[in-house]
Amino acid sequence: MAVQTRVKVAKLDADRYHGLDRETLIHLYRIMFLSRRLDDREIQLKRQNKIFFQISSAGHEAVTAAMGLLLRPGVDWCYPYYRDRAFCLMLGVTPLETLLQAVGAKDDPASGGRQMPSHWGHPKWNIVSKSSCTGTQFVQAVGAAEATLYYENRPKALAQAKKAPLGQYVRHDPNEIVYVSAGDGATSEGEFWESLNAACAKKLPLLYLIEDNGYAISVPIEVQTAGGNISRLVRGFPCLHVSECDGTDPLESYAVAKEAVDYVRQRRGPALIHAHVIRPYSHSLSDDEKLYKTPEEREGEAHRDPLSKFSLFLVREGLLDQKEIEALEAEVDREVREAADQALAAELPAIDSIHVNVYSPDVDPTSSSFEVQPQFHGAPKTMVEMVAATLSDEMARDERVTVFGEDVADASRDETLKHVKGKGGVFKATSGLQRKYGHDRVFNTPLAEASIVGRAIGMATRGLKPVAEIQFFDYIWPAMMQIRDELCVLRWRSNGNFKSPAVLRVAIGGYLTGGGIYHSQSGESIFAHCPGLRVVMPSTALDVAGLLRTSVRCDDPVMFFEHKHLYRQPYNRSEYPGPDYTVPFGKAHIVKEGSDVSIITFGAIVHRAEVAAAQLEREGVSVEIIDLRSLSPYDWDAIATTVRKNHRVIVAYEDMLSWGFGAEIAARIADELFEELDAPVKRVAAMDTFCAYQPRLEDVILPQTEHIVSAVKQLLEY
Repeated sequence: MAVQTRVKVAKLDADRYHGLDRETLIHLYRIMFLSRRLDDREIQLKRQNKIFFQISSAGHEAVTAAMGLLLRPGVDWCYPYYRDRAFCLMLGVTPLETLLQAVGAKDDPASGGRQMPSHWGHPKWNIVSKSSCTGTQFVQAVGAAEATLYYENRPKALAQAKKAPLGQYVRHDPNEIVYVSAGDGATSEGEFWESLNAACAKKLPLLYLIEDNGYAISVPIEVQTAGGNISRLVRGFPCLHVSECDGTDPLESYAVAKEAVDYVRQRRGPALIHAHVIRPYSHSLSDDEKLYKTPEEREGEAHRDPLSKFSLFLVREGLLDQKEIEALEAEVDREVREAADQALAAELPAIDSIHVNVYSPDVDPTSSSFEVQPQFHGAPKTMVEMVAATLSDEMARDERVTVFGEDVADASRDETLKHVKGKGGVFKATSGLQRKYGHDRVFNTPLAEASIVGRAIGMATRGLKPVAEIQFFDYIWPAMMQIRDELCVLRWRSNGNFKSPAVLRVAIGGYLTGGGIYHSQSGESIFAHCPGLRVVMPSTALDVAGLLRTSVRCDDPVMFFEHKHLYRQPYNRSEYPGPDYTVPFGKAHIVKEGSDVSIITFGAIVHRAEVAAAQLEREGVSVEIIDLRSLSPYDWDAIATTVRKNHRVIVAYEDMLSWGFGAEIAARIADELFEELDAPVKRVAAMDTFCAYQPRLEDVILPQTEHIVSAVKQLLEY
């Protein structure tokens, strides 16, 4: 059962400061005051148009500074949110570093000037780069906490992670914990609840701090949260230590936080602190709280201001007199002025630096080093069998590799494995892996796609190599925020300080007559549009082995699409090419050479193009077939070469005729190779090719064999 506590701090004497000595209490006030003065300075600079944005931590300083006292800089892992300025200052972030964010300077350690102010990140202190998205950090912190437990049991994986790129930032301590914070509004996000579910189910060393200032911009807590109190709602989570405190009182906050931190460090489970704070300033300088807060409410908040309360406490306790308080504050003011002067004079990033750290500077998966010849052996395998075989070899080679998702394990209950064959995925693509490598490396997750991807991000950030499965492409959309705004841009937004080279295996495309619109979708172009994400789609078992192994060994996040219709086809089988076989990204495969017309395609349409080409050969037409197999990057040189060779081209793909991946290829051909064409570019597309339900759209046709043949003949008439 959850534990509900509330610490009542009475008038304290010198022996009852919860173990804090005079110097620490003074330092606590100094950090709180420094945080507020940095807020004030940023507000002034924003009004002078010298910085780009401002969002304050005012009113949150007491509980966040107290929390910073309890965590160990560079040991514990931290996912703070934008009002955690005092927390970050307590860990070691300097005033200059916070202001370098504000001006967007090149030497900003959080992002190199790429993000807005107060988007904390610092590899030295294990502060993981924060995005602007609300609540996405919760499930990533779960993944980071899973890495903590994983490294405790797998020291070899830790050693391998330290040797990988950015290995200097891979750290693990047996007593470490993971901290994640957010405002009360973020607890309405699904990722918050998904994270609690996973953290409690696995008793993870994860500490939540919910900083409740009563408002999510202008939405009050009673509208935001049922019952107006998040800690009451989460009491039923098993093994979750729940505490509530006055977050404007640093000593009460410290006492409550210390109990929670100790609980988590003892590996008893996660803990959640619900801190009641104030927001005396508007949400940001883009907001005006006077539009929705009454004067009486604002005056009440002023009476609870943590700075005035704590400075008065220090004087009353005889720890500082008024002159010492004034001297401390004057010293802080000088420090802030000097830091602001330095920040305003700091160099801005070069314009062309925008292209740096989109992808890994250390591992190039398009290079010739990934062009390895196969060493065939064994009986031919289907695509689905090749997935399991390749993952098995990579798991044997690299203990950092973990496999998880819905239904991927043989059986979640170890004792059950003695009596059943085991599942290993709805398509059996991961069959046998749990039996071979253990339940900590191959495991089932709750049915929560955002959580699956978010946990993969957290694990990969800590140096692991997660291979997560999204069971059907049709259900990937709850994870879209985690993929587009988190996974693929973590390296870029942190200016290369953090990365997340996770692999997402996704079953895609139509495969089942009667499958309906929710087991047949394509949409690869959407993910090819995401900078920082590699996207591949093999059409043969051999390419599955080569491209999946490259995906695992790549240092970038990879979306690995597996076409469901191709999983068990006999025509694309292959003998196993060996444990070192890789295929470089961005290199197309010439399936068949020809001299009359070119077909550019990928996925399930490759075989249909082969059948069409065989029929056309009997009629005297020579067809060349290019299988792109890698969509981001794609092989433009191969496309240009075949167009210049044959001057007639068909782009065949399984998606909407408009706005699909093939449409983009056709557009570029028309744009850059128009003079090479003897006929218009012909596009042949499909929507739910193998689905019984077919939308009746004018721009949707089925690229069955006869349609490809018809398109070729139309081109030859020009």
